[in-house]
Amino acid sequence: MITFIISLILITNQNDLKGFENKETAEYYAKIIGCEGYFESNINGSTYFFPCQNKDELQAIMQRREIEPKVTELWDPEPKVVDPGNSLSDAPSDAIVLFDGSNLNNWIHKDGEPANWDLNEGYFTVKPGSGSILTKQSFGSCQLHIEFMTPSVIVSEGQGRGNSGVYFMEDPDRPGDTGYEIQVLDSYNNRTYSNGQAGSVYKQHIPLVNASRKPGEWQTYDIIFKAPVFSESGNLESPAYVTVFHNGVLIQNNVQIQGYVKFIGYPEYRAHPSKLPIKLQDHSNLVSYRNIWVREL
Repeated sequence: MITFIISLILITNQNDLKGFENKETAEYYAKIIGCEGYFESNINGSTYFFPCQNKDELQAIMQRREIEPKVTELWDPEPKVVDPGNSLSDAPSDAIVLFDGSNLNNWIHKDGEPANWDLNEGYFTVKPGSGSILTKQSFGSCQLHIEFMTPSVIVSEGQGRGNSGVYFMEDPDRPGDTGYEIQVLDSYNNRTYSNGQAGSVYKQHIPLVNASRKPGEWQTYDIIFKAPVFSESGNLESPAYVTVFHNGVLIQNNVQIQGYVKFIGYPEYRAHPSKLPIKLQDHSNLVSYRNIWVREL
């Protein structure tokens, strides 16, 4: 920020330096340096925004204001303290634990019935044919940690091998798959279409790398999901974005989601509530899950 203040002095003397790309930032710094509002300036055909009502006011303030370290020090708000846990897989103190190894009380099927996947010691496994399960609680933008294991016994190939999925914002009132999916698959020495392998935004974004472990080994997804925003009339104002770490390796870097998942056809957006459940998919494969927690953002 010190660089910013020095730049403001130079802005009044050199036309080749640019301001801010939005008025909100200019108004924010106006409060810091002791003026109000903003003014616009066209530089090389582009519009930029500067603090204060006009250039003369900005110049006068900067000429009489001393550049001190405290000018750019912000003390409020103070970030709240969060206990991060003893390891990267531990749920931090502000997380909502969706599965701690003991029961499936936080999950239901799409018809509202209690989740009846097979509960084992510390993990649960897809019960083929029983249907996907959804969180009872709804979420929008969030950070999700989830651990999964594909079957150690290989019985198929391609999409038939260890297939499941993590869906954000699944709408229980609509039939079929309606959320935004991060694919779960056994992609260890298992070739399939690249935008359908483990860690893909299904049929949209190919993972940067394949970080899959062997079948029968526990794996992790750490996912940062930014929910889409719709206007009151149902128009898309801001699309969804997602960042994914697979076994600690970045495989999706803030990619833009093109719409809800489709097996056939191209993705599209449909207006939906700002918060909806997270879903785990029953794709008839014996995929297991454990240690699931989420932080609302």
